[in-house]
Amino acid sequence: MKIGIACDHGGYTIKDIVKEAVTRCGHEITDFGADSTESVDYPDYAAKALAFLSQGLCDRIVLICGTGIGMSICANRVSGIRGTLCHDAYTARMSRQHNDSNCLVLGGRVTGPAVADDIVEVWLKTPFEGGRHQERLNKIDKLMRNN
Repeated sequence: MKIGIACDHGGYTIKDIVKEAVTRCGHEITDFGADSTESVDYPDYAAKALAFLSQGLCDRIVLICGTGIGMSICANRVSGIRGTLCHDAYTARMSRQHNDSNCLVLGGRVTGPAVADDIVEVWLKTPFEGGRHQERLNKIDKLMRNN
């Protein structure tokens, strides 16, 4: 798969760990920055990766900011993006099995390096179960079209 990644200064500390996990799992990565801990605005970096995903130029993306909250808000404003803020391997697995997450969101200041590595690996390897879960996603899509 092709995986995009973007972070702000608060997510920079675990970005290389995430990139290593993606590469180790055999996937190609496109890095949209940021490239240091110098303060930047997370929406600017999220927008680059989100556009890449919504245009079909990659299969999934990973967004990282200090807590993951800001990046989650950005992700879930874009039609077709299912951004999931994950804190451990269990939430990563459920985000894929039940929600067909195409955007993993992490908090660089609240997620340790080993935990981030586990989350990414589980998120990349877990398939979507479909079935009743697809029906629920269809309901979300219908709700969004009606608003």
